[in-house]
Amino acid sequence: MNKYYLLWVWLIAGGLVYGQDGIETIRIWDQAPHNAFTDLVRFRGSFYCCFREAPGHVPRGRSENGAVRILKSKEGRSWENVAILRNEQYDLRDPKLSVTPDKKLMVIMGGSDYTTGKLEGCLAHVSFSRDGRSFTEPIPTRVDQTIKSDYDWIWRVTWNHGTGYGVVYQPVQPDGEFRIRLLGTKDGINYQLISDLDLKGKPNETTIRFDGKHLYMVVRRESQDQNGMLGESDPPYRNWTWHDLGIRLGGPEFILLKSGQILLGTRFYHPAEAGGAKTGIVYLESSGKPGKTIELPSGGDTSYPGMVLFRNKLYMSYYSSHEGKTSVYLAILPI
Repeated sequence: MNKYYLLWVWLIAGGLVYGQDGIETIRIWDQAPHNAFTDLVRFRGSFYCCFREAPGHVPRGRSENGAVRILKSKEGRSWENVAILRNEQYDLRDPKLSVTPDKKLMVIMGGSDYTTGKLEGCLAHVSFSRDGRSFTEPIPTRVDQTIKSDYDWIWRVTWNHGTGYGVVYQPVQPDGEFRIRLLGTKDGINYQLISDLDLKGKPNETTIRFDGKHLYMVVRRESQDQNGMLGESDPPYRNWTWHDLGIRLGGPEFILLKSGQILLGTRFYHPAEAGGAKTGIVYLESSGKPGKTIELPSGGDTSYPGMVLFRNKLYMSYYSSHEGKTSVYLAILPI
């Protein structure tokens, strides 16, 4: 019997949980020792979910490098494996999906070099697919030579009016800070500098969304005492207004709602006595003021959601270890 048919039967019979407010939660993958860092997109009439799978959170050498797995589903409840992306030198991690202007599915991935057993450098890689089944071998991105470093991580790319926008973060700086910069691309491979983003507190993981040409970005800051930030700007995206979100973030993803609110998926950093880390959603006003929150079944090592609004429901992928090992989940929420 086909192993994917058995996987589908298990998902329908045993992997589906109903929670608060009519939320459905499905465990969609747990085959590797460590399954983490998800994203989600609609492409050619189907959902695509990507994530990293590996022996552990961080490799101890080239033999433990992570790979990127890609799953496909028509309706979000039964999933099939369509691809796995590997690189001999780089640990591929934290993949993010987008659809390019010429209708290709693009995967951008962090590439971390642990050849010697410790981090020696970072170089984002990309892969493309026209049909959602055959993907190109991951190739390295090329960052503007005026700002290139040995530790360049383009975390996510968002396309708008023919240009892809992404924020590169560069964690190894003489002052111990992180630098982030807004980049633009026409092909997903070559990236040019648009503007420097003057944030402190070790800014890193950044998601960008657009309302017309008005750009919003949500930025995680690594320092424990630093909250996430909401930035906004108009073309040419060199002058910024920043709002402190009042909460720490982990793996931020967000959607702009027609109401003007922002639906933000992230990790909630609860103290251990309050249940520890959770993955969930917080509604933000356009000023960044947080409102209602929804926590999903999660805990331990968790977060890094992907979010898609489809037919008046939110489909949200994430990973969590609350059931004993890091696994990939999909939550379906009425909006």
